Amino acid sequence: MGEGEINRQLNVLGEPLSACCTDPITGFYRDGYCNTGPMDVGTHTVCAELTETFLAFSARAGNDLSTPRPEFNFPGLKEGDQWCLCATRWLDAHQAGHAPRVYLCRTNIKSLEFIPLETLKPYALDLS
Repeated sequence: MGEGEINRQLNVLGEPLSACCTDPITGFYRDGYCNTGPMDVGTHTVCAELTETFLAFSARAGNDLSTPRPEFNFPGLKEGDQWCLCATRWLDAHQAGHAPRVYLCRTNIKSLEFIPLETLKPYALDLS
């Protein structure tokens, strides 16, 4: 994915996508943004602030995000970290009552193919 393509991606509000997190570095492309493209089959587009409840839910669903995986340069995540989650995993967590809060300005518009904006808004950390 070229730099120009990344810069053109929008958030769920139709504005330029803001960075999600660089410490730890997140995003399918490990660029700090919830950018997506053809290789991102998991659609890692929802910028969320992680909770212990969500991390436990994700581990039970088969995706342990807490355990460090040095072979993949993955530090393991903890409560309070911001991370680009798979849109469908966030939706699953929402339906189970374990969804973490999100940043709409950092969540890719592609997420709306899976999650209605009205479902995301009550979880928004960046709406005044």
